[in-house]
Amino acid sequence: MNTIFSLLLVDPMSTVLLIILPIVGLIVGGALAWIILKQVSKKKAEKKLDETSKRVEEMLKNAESECKQLRKEAILESKEQDLKRRNEFDQEMKEKRAEQQRVEARLNRQEDQLEKRETEISRKEQSLEDQRKNLEKKTADVQKIQEQVSHQHELMTAELERIAQLTKEEAKKQLTAEILDETRRDLAIEVRNLEQQAKDEAELNAKNVISLAIQRCAADHASETTVSVVPLPNDDMKARIIGREGRNIRAIENATGIELIIDDTPEVVILSGFDPVRREIARLTLEKLIADGRIHPARIEETVEKVTKDLEQQIKAAGENAMFDVGIFGLHPEIIKLIGRLKFRTSYGQNVYKHSIEVAQLAGLMAQELGLDVNFAKRAGLLHDIGKAVDHEQEGTHIQLGADLAKKYKENPMIVNAIMAHHGDVEPKTIEAVLIQAADAISGARPGARRETGSNYVKRLEKLEEIAAGFKGVEKSYAIQAGREVRVIVRPEQVDDAKAMFLAKDIAKKIESELEYPGQIKVNVIREFRSVEYAK
Repeated sequence: MNTIFSLLLVDPMSTVLLIILPIVGLIVGGALAWIILKQVSKKKAEKKLDETSKRVEEMLKNAESECKQLRKEAILESKEQDLKRRNEFDQEMKEKRAEQQRVEARLNRQEDQLEKRETEISRKEQSLEDQRKNLEKKTADVQKIQEQVSHQHELMTAELERIAQLTKEEAKKQLTAEILDETRRDLAIEVRNLEQQAKDEAELNAKNVISLAIQRCAADHASETTVSVVPLPNDDMKARIIGREGRNIRAIENATGIELIIDDTPEVVILSGFDPVRREIARLTLEKLIADGRIHPARIEETVEKVTKDLEQQIKAAGENAMFDVGIFGLHPEIIKLIGRLKFRTSYGQNVYKHSIEVAQLAGLMAQELGLDVNFAKRAGLLHDIGKAVDHEQEGTHIQLGADLAKKYKENPMIVNAIMAHHGDVEPKTIEAVLIQAADAISGARPGARRETGSNYVKRLEKLEEIAAGFKGVEKSYAIQAGREVRVIVRPEQVDDAKAMFLAKDIAKKIESELEYPGQIKVNVIREFRSVEYAK
C-alpha cells in the first residue's frame, strides 16, 4: 500500500494508468459477459422456437386429421340425408302413383256408368217415342168415339126432354139441388166425425207428450220453510247469545233483520223472518258464532258481513248451476243471481228454485216432442217465476215483477209474454208460452210437490164443496183426490143430461173466480136415475 502511494506520488502517468486499466478491464469483462449471455439466450430461444415449431406442426397435423374426420362425417351425413330424401321422394311418388291409379279406376268406372246410362236413356227415349205414337193413335180413336157419343147424347137429351117435359137447364138445376142437399148432409156427418176424431187424437197426443215429459223429468219433493231452527250444544249457550242486557241478541237482529225466538224449548233457537235470504244469513251467522264461541257485537257484525259475502257467492253459483242443468246460456249476470236467490224461496211448500228448473225441463221436453224451439221453452220456463226473487222487497205481483225484470235485462219480448201469460193474465202469443202454462201446472199439481197448512187445506176443501152445492138441482157434493176433483151428484128429475153438461161448466167457472188453488180441479157431475121395485 505504501508502495502504491509512493508510486503515485512519484509518477502521475502511472497513476492514471492504474486508474484506467481496471476500468477497461471491467468494460471488457462486461462486454464478454454480455456476449456470452446473448449466445446462451439465443440458444434458449432457438430451442424454444424448435419446440414451438414442433408443437405447431403437431397441432396442424391434429387439425388436419380432425378436418378429414369432420369432412368424412359431413359426407356421410350428406349421403344419409340424400338417401332419406330419395326414400321420401320415392314413397311420395308411390303414393301419388297409387292415388293416380285410384282416380283413373274411378274415372273408368264412372265412364262405364255413363255409357250404361246413355244406353238406358236411348232405350227409354225409343220406348217413349213408341208410347207417344200409340197415344196419338188412341187419342184419334177416342175423339171419334166422343163424336159418336156426343151425337147420341144429343138424341137422348132431346128424347128425355120430350118425355120429362123439362128442358136441359131445368133438369140440371133440379139434379144439382138434390145432389147439393145430399152432399151437405154427408159433409155435416163427416165433419162431425172428423171433429170428434181430431179431439180424441189431440187429447191422446197431449196426454202422451205430457206423460212422456213427466216420466223423463223427476224432481225432489219440497217442504215449506217458514222458520229456521238452530240447534245449540247446551242451554247455557242461550245466555251467551242473549248477552249482557240483551246486547248480543239485539246486535244479531239489527244486523240481519231476523227475529230470534229464545224460549223454553231445550237446546234450540228459532229464527223468524219474512225474507228467506236474510233468514239464511242469520242462521249461518249464528252457527258460526256458536262454533267459534266468541259472541259479542263486534264479532257479530264481522261474521254477518263475511256470511253475506259467502252467501252471495253461493247464490251466484246456484244460478249458474241451474243454467247449466237446464242447458241454456247467455243470461244476464243479474238474472243469474236472481235465479240463485230462488233457492231460498218457497211457494206452498215447494222450493221455487227446483220448481223453475223442473218447469224448464218439462217445457223443453214437451217442445222437443212437438218439434218446437227447445231453447226458447227452457229459457222461458227457467225465468217464469223470476219475480218471486224480489217480491219480498218490491210492490207488485211476481208476474209483473218478473216481466219488468226480463224487460230490464233485454230478454226476448216473447219470453216476457210467456212470463206474463203463465197464470193466464194475458193471452199467450206462442205455443211455447202455452207449454210454460202446462209445465207450471204439472210441476205444482203433482202429488207431494206443494202442501198447505192443515187449516187452510180444510177450508179450501169446504169452500170447494160449498161452491158446488150452491147450484140448483145439486143433491150432494164431495171434494176428493186431495181437492183435485169435486164430485157433484144432481137430482135427475130437476137436471137432465144437457143441463148437467152446462152445470159442470158453471161450477168450474165459479171455482176459478172464487177459489185459489194449485194446478187444476176436475168437476165431475153425475146424473143417475134408479127405479126400484120389490117382488112380493
